[in-house]
Amino acid sequence: MIALLVVLCEVAFWVLLAAGLALRYVARKPRLGAAVLLCEPLLEVVLLVVTAIDLKNGAEPDWKHGLAAVYIGFTVGLGHSTIKWVDARVAHRWFGGPPPVKPPKYGMARAAHEWRTAARWILAAAVALGLLQAAVWYVGSGGDTGSLRVWQQKMGLVIGINLIIAGGYTVFPKKAPKGVAEREPVDR
Repeated sequence: MIALLVVLCEVAFWVLLAAGLALRYVARKPRLGAAVLLCEPLLEVVLLVVTAIDLKNGAEPDWKHGLAAVYIGFTVGLGHSTIKWVDARVAHRWFGGPPPVKPPKYGMARAAHEWRTAARWILAAAVALGLLQAAVWYVGSGGDTGSLRVWQQKMGLVIGINLIIAGGYTVFPKKAPKGVAEREPVDR
C-alpha cells in the first residue's frame, strides 16, 4: 500500500503542478494558481502520516517505508526548484515569457551553480536521512530495520556524489574556449 501511495503522491504532484500553472497562465488567476501549488506539501504530510500509521499498526519496515521517507525528502529538497524550472519553461514556451536562464558553463560561476544544485540534493538526502532515522527509532530495537538502514546508506552516497561533483567543479573549473565571453549569466 505504501508503494502505491508514493506513486499516487508523485502523480498528484504533477497534476497539482499542471493545475496550478493552468490557473496561473490560462485562467489568468495567479493567486489561485499559487494556492494550488501551495497544496503540494500536503501530499508529503499525507504520505508521512500513512507511513507512520502503517508502522504503528505493526507492519515490518521494508523498502517501501524507506522509499516513502526518501520521496518526502526529495520533494522537500527539490520540489520548489522543480516547480520553478517547469514554470519558467511553460511561461516561455506557451505564454510569451522570457527564455529561461541557462546555467553558466565555465569557471567559478559554474562551480557556484554546482554547489547550489548540490545543496538542494544534500538537503533532500538529509531530510530523508532524518525521516529514516526517526522510523528506526520508532520501530525500536525489537524490529528489523535493515531495509531502512540500506536507504540511509544510499542517501549517504547521494550526499557524497554531490560533494564530489561540486568539489570537482571548484578544484578543476572548466575554462571557456578562446573567443567565448568570460562573463555569463548567474543562475539563481
